[in-house]
Amino acid sequence: QLQLVESGGGLVQPGGSLRLSCAASGLTLDSYTIGWFRQAPGKEREEVSCISSSGKYTNYADSVKGRATISRDNAKNTVYLQMNGLKPEDTAVYYCAASGVGCKYHYIYWGQGTQVTVSS
Repeated sequence: QLQLVESGGGLVQPGGSLRLSCAASGLTLDSYTIGWFRQAPGKEREEVSCISSSGKYTNYADSVKGRATISRDNAKNTVYLQMNGLKPEDTAVYYCAASGVGCKYHYIYWGQGTQVTVSS
């Protein structure tokens, strides 16, 4: 089984930055597309970003484009989401998930989530 653990969330002021990490165990990540999702109470789950297994393809939601960067270090079995210029509307639980198919489709492994709160 593939286990995913997110970390790096916390409380940050508007305009601040965070780097979220998604660390895998059980299996290696190098065969998986990894997506970052977020969900706030009462809101639909939103795919924030995804990255192909090789790292050559990335995708960003319009809501974070220009402020977020997804990357991966397969040697460390970890995927990152760097977020800059954080806004209150970025407040959510952030999850990483793995797909054996590709971005936007068939995410079958999910982490437990890490809370990001953007507030002054």
